[in-house]
Amino acid sequence: MMESNKDVIGYVHSTESFGSVDGPGIRFVTFMQGCRMRCQFCHNPDTWRIDTGTPYTPQKLLSEAIEYRAFWGSKGGVTVSGGEPLLQMDFLIEYFKLAKAQGIHTTLDTCGQPFTREEPWFSRFNELLKYTDLILFDIKHIQRQGHVELTGHPNDNIIELAKYLSEVNQPVWIRHVLVPTRTDYDDLLIELGDFVATLNNVLKFEVLPYHKLGVYKYDALGIRYSLRDVEPPSSERVENAKRLLRTENYKGYLEA
Repeated sequence: MMESNKDVIGYVHSTESFGSVDGPGIRFVTFMQGCRMRCQFCHNPDTWRIDTGTPYTPQKLLSEAIEYRAFWGSKGGVTVSGGEPLLQMDFLIEYFKLAKAQGIHTTLDTCGQPFTREEPWFSRFNELLKYTDLILFDIKHIQRQGHVELTGHPNDNIIELAKYLSEVNQPVWIRHVLVPTRTDYDDLLIELGDFVATLNNVLKFEVLPYHKLGVYKYDALGIRYSLRDVEPPSSERVENAKRLLRTENYKGYLEA
């Protein structure tokens, strides 16, 4: 039994009281500060820095979330997103542990980049899974080199994480951002669809159309936005992606 540390500090970028796109139902969403990936399409570059954010204890964050519990209904709950929340694993464990003690549905939104089987990280991750009802798993690019070009990091350990979550039957919603000239190619979509079809734990498969709503943040931060000339995909390309990825095959979430 691992020791509990409810006084661990997490660094939060922001919260959203009535989130409707980060898990089932209405949710209190926490965006953690810090991410090592540099996704070209990221709309939250202000979450990248690891040494900033508002400090919270798990209990303080949960107390803030519970103020909105009346709005969650039977399917809502709390979601932790980012940034990359797995960079603050100890905080996540305590926050989700407290939430589950009160019967609250917990969702983790991650790209999986920190995943490793090395200790003590791997044991802590498995401890987190005990208190995690659902994972929103962002697969940025199915091919290693394309992933490096798009995010600055390879995806070997991310693919390994996807397989591991399937092995332990952890409920997952897969998310994939459709970016023209980056991920919106039929061969890549077919390859990704074939890979996801090998997993046995996917309840939902979402195509997220690329958008440019965060460009102003890059300008404010003085960061070059490399996709400035890339426009969002057409509705036809979004439907094409859904067809090639076979997203209609994943409807287990409706029964949750």
